[in-house]
Amino acid sequence: MNRAATDVATVKLLIDGEFVESATPQWRDVVNPATQIVLARVPFATSREVDAAVAAARRAFATWRKTPIGTRARIFLRYQQLIREHMAELAAILTAEQGKTLPDAEGDVFRGLEVVEHAAAIGNLQLGELANNVAGGVDTYTLLQPLGVCAGITPFNFPAMIPLWMFPMAIATGNTFVLKPSEQDPMVTMRLVELAQEAGIPRGVLNVVHGGEEVVNAICDHVDIKAVSFVGSTKVGTHVYHRASQAGKRVQCMMGAKNHAVVLPDANKEQTLNAMVGAAFGAAGQRCMAASTAVLVGNAREWIPDIVARAKALRVNAGIEAGTDVGPLISSAARERVERLIDAGVVQGATLELDGRGFRVPGYDEGNFVGPTIFSGVKPGMRIYDEEIFGPVLVVLTVDTLDEAIDLVNANPNGNGTAVFTQSGAAARRFQEDIDVGQVGINVPIPVPVPLFSFTGSRASKLGDLGPYGKQAVMFYTQTKTITSRWFDDDTRGHGVNTTISLK
Repeated sequence: MNRAATDVATVKLLIDGEFVESATPQWRDVVNPATQIVLARVPFATSREVDAAVAAARRAFATWRKTPIGTRARIFLRYQQLIREHMAELAAILTAEQGKTLPDAEGDVFRGLEVVEHAAAIGNLQLGELANNVAGGVDTYTLLQPLGVCAGITPFNFPAMIPLWMFPMAIATGNTFVLKPSEQDPMVTMRLVELAQEAGIPRGVLNVVHGGEEVVNAICDHVDIKAVSFVGSTKVGTHVYHRASQAGKRVQCMMGAKNHAVVLPDANKEQTLNAMVGAAFGAAGQRCMAASTAVLVGNAREWIPDIVARAKALRVNAGIEAGTDVGPLISSAARERVERLIDAGVVQGATLELDGRGFRVPGYDEGNFVGPTIFSGVKPGMRIYDEEIFGPVLVVLTVDTLDEAIDLVNANPNGNGTAVFTQSGAAARRFQEDIDVGQVGINVPIPVPVPLFSFTGSRASKLGDLGPYGKQAVMFYTQTKTITSRWFDDDTRGHGVNTTISLK
């Protein structure tokens, strides 16, 4: 930070429809995690620049809120088409700055694209209700009206999907938006913003500022921002929730997790092993819905050597290389943290079945690589179980019964996602009924709902009542106005003064 100007490209702010250079003296390098090559420099916006972005959004809201719903929908129809046309370009940018494999990067973009498609259906989503003749000649109906200026704070691990969870639904419902992408990998987000402008989003309706804690706090505190959506770590999310709530805003925070995959001995072994390894090590474990914890029930504990064998076969390399299964972590600091947690697992007595520390990839000697790592003999109280590792590390616990597995999962404070692998319908139904976790997969390792539904993490993984995208997002970004009306014919005779509130 605080670096002198170089010939490296700078990431711009978007304020009132213009991509502008920040006046800040504080900058951060955007680094390719496989090579350490500096790709760009991102500014930490000044308070004046944040105010300018919010002011532009406030001005734009006056007209955007009254824009016909069909006009809004057509913008997102055009936007989804532009994203499809630029899919390869977007994936390449994402891989370069975040480290994901190209197929995983395309998946990142595609899951966001699904929300854009859903936003294009806003005409069917933002409907009120009507009750005719609630009393003589009296009707009551509701309107779902936009809030005003909304804001989103997004994480590094899904720099395409998470922004697309936020601003399309907010804008489609008639709000204006201020987006703060992750300062670690903002380039693909900015390309998506450029495409949104090309699709027809009017000036001031979407604005972008960059930065760290000071910018986050400015968003939380700003009097003209009505709602804040956050996805990221539990520590930052808790801070955002309390600070923004105290400032009187609506807030939704999707945060950290420790997702358990419960494997019963009757599960389809081949499919379960493939699902487990993909869910644990895909995206280098850097996703809040990663199945980072396996709970093997009864004789399923005998599958540990098979899990290790599958993990050993995964190819660790730069994301851009064909055939790569596991790319680098986002930064050297992330790699060091993951390796420290692996060290802690060894010290605390877990069995290290597969060690990914010190992994080197020929041709990418400076990359932030950690190979697939597996611990068995893990118990609650160990750091590798209690903390979200956010790397390619799978911890394995064993229990004797499904009841013990359910109790174990429910005792964990997090509730983002869980899964059960079984061929027993009775066991699956019992699991889905008794488990206290917001998103449940049955033979599905990462049960993230499609946008027809909503993301429903729970307990310590979520603060706020409503989740991002889907029907819950429509409720989050709108306020309900209830109208009770009565109309009289010109020749209707009055009934005198009525001092009651009865509508009989």
